[in-house]
Amino acid sequence: MIVAASAGEYVVLSNGFRIHADSHANDGPVVRLQTSQGVIEIQTSTVAAFEQEDYTPPPPAPPKPTEAVSEIPPQLTPREMVTRAAVQAGLPPAIVHSVAKTESGYQPNAVSPKGAIGLMQLMPATAAELNVDPHDPAQNAEAGARYLRDLLLKYENDPHQVSKAVAAYNAGPGAVDKYHGIPPYRETVDYVNRVLKEYEKEKKKAGATD
Repeated sequence: MIVAASAGEYVVLSNGFRIHADSHANDGPVVRLQTSQGVIEIQTSTVAAFEQEDYTPPPPAPPKPTEAVSEIPPQLTPREMVTRAAVQAGLPPAIVHSVAKTESGYQPNAVSPKGAIGLMQLMPATAAELNVDPHDPAQNAEAGARYLRDLLLKYENDPHQVSKAVAAYNAGPGAVDKYHGIPPYRETVDYVNRVLKEYEKEKKKAGATD
């Protein structure tokens, strides 16, 4: 069954990130965004613009064949799942790809020694909080992108927004808040450096294909 999506909008933040929303409401210093995951509140001062989403009605369904034909939907590759998850979360695909590549090397069945699972290496507790099955690659990618988006929003007014969000993805936001920055853990420091290096590569790759 195909469900046609209605047109929404993109909220462009002053740091360049874009968040997809169904609608928004201004309330003084706060803008409330209605998204597919619920309501998100952001500071009005961080909003640079609102852009209407272009919407093209889907073409009419083709006539049914006289004989029933079993059709198997095409299977998305791990990279395609990550790209789709990034777009759905309103994030640049480059940042989500840099995390996925560093976390699992795009291996849907990857399990870390600490128990992190799948493409975005979700811990079981995090997956439970996000109400997803971490063993389902598509759900794993979408939940990881949503979690990364939430962390980026948490540090949206910080000059080190991306590095703090990436560190929090690895070590938890509690550790980042405790040390007021990247925690002094060798694993986390190395992780942040690898992700940011991949992020630069992904941005250059995306720029070359534009």
